[in-house]
Amino acid sequence: MDIIQATILGLIEGATEFLPISSTGHMIVASHWLGISQSAENKAFEVIIQLAAILAVVANYSEKFTLNHLDLWKKVILAFIPIGLVGLLFHKQIKALFTVETVAVMFVVGGIIFLIVEYLHRDKGYPVKRVEDMSYRQALWIGIAQVFALIPGTSRAGASIIGALIVGLDRKASAEFSFLLALPVMLAASGFDLLKHYQDFAGAQLSPLLAGFIIAFVSAWLVMRLFIRFLEHFTFVAFGIYRILFGGLLLWMIY
Repeated sequence: MDIIQATILGLIEGATEFLPISSTGHMIVASHWLGISQSAENKAFEVIIQLAAILAVVANYSEKFTLNHLDLWKKVILAFIPIGLVGLLFHKQIKALFTVETVAVMFVVGGIIFLIVEYLHRDKGYPVKRVEDMSYRQALWIGIAQVFALIPGTSRAGASIIGALIVGLDRKASAEFSFLLALPVMLAASGFDLLKHYQDFAGAQLSPLLAGFIIAFVSAWLVMRLFIRFLEHFTFVAFGIYRILFGGLLLWMIY
């Protein structure tokens, strides 16, 4: 992988990880278009840029990492348990689903679900305005919804946000809880991949790794802030439409 490819993938990871449009789906498609193989060194690179995205969450929400927010983090861990268990038990079967065809179909399906949820809630208010005010029961249901993100193209952010909207969190709180919930999910996934590929870092070139890390961190940090501002004025309809159009384009290119 050269530095230009690393920069492109770092930008895609950072820009899509926390939006409900599937970072994994975009990375699969981008790697395919760029001709990047799923080699051991490239898998190690993906771990690095995912860690950069994790650090962006910490940088944006540093005030949440205090003992005053211990109750919130208990809810985050509770919401993490379903996807952690399913991912651990069925990781081999999940890996087999990683195809462009699956990504395309799930883009469309996820987009339709977003439009349906927004339509059903168009005249309703959301009682929970702050992530700290959600209940443990709501957190668990969000965690159950997040399990669907194990299907490539579904989007971890999208699945958790949909779950949060359904159980009563408003758009901003849904997005913020999705950001925080990314920490244990991505740490677990990255840690698992790191154990498998740590020896491959020795053969990886430093410049692409560094470029990808920096770009992924900066873009993730910026996108999270802009996303929250966007949700103060708009709905998720635009993301639903984007998913349908992107998924339809992929299906057209495949078939």
